[in-house]
Amino acid sequence: MEDGSRRWLHPRLAAGPYLRARRILAWVLIAVFTLLPYLRLNGRPAVLLDLPHREFTIFGFTFLSTDTLLLALALITLVVGICLATALAGRMWCGWMCPQTVYLEFVFRPIERFFDGPPGAQHRPGRKRTMPRTVAKYAVYLVISAYLAHTFLAYFVGVETLAQWVRQSPLEHPLSFLAMLAVTGLMMFDFASFREQTCIVACPYGRFQSVMLDRDSLIVSYDPRRGEPRGKLADRRSDPSHGDCIDCGMCTDTCPTGIDIREGLQLECIACTQCIDACNGVMERIGKPKGLIRLSSQAAIEGVAGRRLRLRVILYPALMLVLASVFLVVLFNKKSADVTVLQGLGLPYSETAAGEITNQVRVIIENRSGRDATYKIEIAGNAQAHFARPPKAISLAAGQTAKTPLAIVAPATAFERGMYDVQLHISDDKTFQQDTACRLLGPVGRAAAKPSGNTP
Repeated sequence: MEDGSRRWLHPRLAAGPYLRARRILAWVLIAVFTLLPYLRLNGRPAVLLDLPHREFTIFGFTFLSTDTLLLALALITLVVGICLATALAGRMWCGWMCPQTVYLEFVFRPIERFFDGPPGAQHRPGRKRTMPRTVAKYAVYLVISAYLAHTFLAYFVGVETLAQWVRQSPLEHPLSFLAMLAVTGLMMFDFASFREQTCIVACPYGRFQSVMLDRDSLIVSYDPRRGEPRGKLADRRSDPSHGDCIDCGMCTDTCPTGIDIREGLQLECIACTQCIDACNGVMERIGKPKGLIRLSSQAAIEGVAGRRLRLRVILYPALMLVLASVFLVVLFNKKSADVTVLQGLGLPYSETAAGEITNQVRVIIENRSGRDATYKIEIAGNAQAHFARPPKAISLAAGQTAKTPLAIVAPATAFERGMYDVQLHISDDKTFQQDTACRLLGPVGRAAAKPSGNTP
């Protein structure tokens, strides 16, 4: 409002082909969002974002925090994809697929209309909202918010852990219970109170669209050349110069963010196309062609020939193809285990009574195969080095990491300029094999093969 206060919105529902398409898509998306945490691929959850353990399982592939390149490629590809979608179709994501819009417009607002009546009825003079109806409405809101909170958290803790939380007493997992309460409260606040303010105030996407759109992007557009000057039906009989817009206000009454599309594209527009369905219905009733408000481009509305092929709609897909190709190559060449060899703590090397040089090293093996595995560590090739004590086989559960200290012994004559490189061969009981370089430190030159101390 002009005084800074909030204008509470209760948009009308305009039936039409766009609404039917959005409703079908919305229920499909709700089903996908609900079922996805329960699906398993390759023995793993379809989606599990395990933040405490820094493991992210997406469609059967597990990514760790060490997968910097893969995560960066995925993030950049997503950003470029958003730019491409916006350049082609404006904010269609916001109005058609964003969870905020899907649940608000197709779950919470229908519940509100069921208990309070349609927007015109609930504000009719003399009508009062009864306390039982209000209590029942917010009780249903709370149940759905709890369902959404459980579904949301299933993506981060897994359905098995979530099931344990539900079955156990809150006293057995107080922190988890508080997290559930907090997420439920946030869902309740968002959909019962904050609502469209999330799109208008909190979400930055509307502010970014001005730099991602161009004059040929598909947006919800009002045709002023056809609609202006506006005039009521009664005025049109006396003045035939009026445009097709009869100033009925239906496009404004149905807008879920409360804007007037006739004033041009605004950052609050989420491209939900409700104004198109409403205006087409009015045009049909007064015998005028549909399309006064339609999906079009700024250039087309102004009567300028549009360009389907523009530089950005060529560069964006090309860049996405390159990024996706690199991502897939890196992904499918990723090994089932990560091996890291580090120098031991303390002295760089020591000398045995027989004059041999001993290096302490640490071998870190992380099992990423998704199954239990047993690993062996050997010295590859015809190296002069050997283990002080042969290491035992290392059994690791899926996702487990082991740090194994080893003592590697080599003759002093093997070192050149104080260094001797060997290869450690790590293999599991299935298909994993990897040779990892390990640099041993020792005396500089053969003349220094018998140092007076244990350090160079």
